[in-house]
Amino acid sequence: MTASDRYEPSRTHGHVIVRSAAAPPADAVAHLGRQGVATVHEAQGRTGLLGHLLRPIYPGARISGRAVTVSAPPGDNLMIHAAVEQTGPGDVLVVASTSPSTDGAFGELLATSLRARGVLGLVIDAGCRDVAALTGMAFPVWSRAVSAQGTVKASPGSVNVPIVLGRACVRPGDVIVADDDGVVVVPRERAREVAAAGAARQAAEEERRRQLADGVLGLDIYQLRPLLDRLGVRYLDADPDVPG
Repeated sequence: MTASDRYEPSRTHGHVIVRSAAAPPADAVAHLGRQGVATVHEAQGRTGLLGHLLRPIYPGARISGRAVTVSAPPGDNLMIHAAVEQTGPGDVLVVASTSPSTDGAFGELLATSLRARGVLGLVIDAGCRDVAALTGMAFPVWSRAVSAQGTVKASPGSVNVPIVLGRACVRPGDVIVADDDGVVVVPRERAREVAAAGAARQAAEEERRRQLADGVLGLDIYQLRPLLDRLGVRYLDADPDVPG
């Protein structure tokens, strides 16, 4: 590989397929996956959510893995096909459309190809189809829409470049965590740090869960009574002789 063949985000390259080995620590990926989207989101300062529009096509799916990214034109899945070659075991394919689209750019055949390479699932800011088949083969997809509208294979895009989905940037090699609550991205450099924060949060929540089960009120666990007082919220006893 020559210097001119190397991808540098600060340079303009046009449409590219980047061969990237960037990856997060495997142990951190596993920990983040067990923690789940809500805990990970809170643990990294309520950042990284890919927005509320990306929803799982069937309930109960839960994955965490290395992001392989795709930037694709709307209504065109050529670059998804091109991206398959860049995937491997434990990866999550993450597809951003360059303008809003709900066309069904992904279905059973692409899922079969990705499954053969060990890919865990797909996150796509566009449409998905063949939902019954994907559910039957237990290949999880988080998509903006479900649509039978087909796509073409005609326009260039890029693979393994930084993309934006919803409110977050996803780079190749970042951690993707997805479950029934949505999708969150963790920068690969922060994976262990966020996993440790998530573990601490889980331990604290377990203690709160025990207290709540014992009948202790959240008002007292979180010491919210002084806050209500400062906000001017008063307790009044209702007059039993006044209806309502």
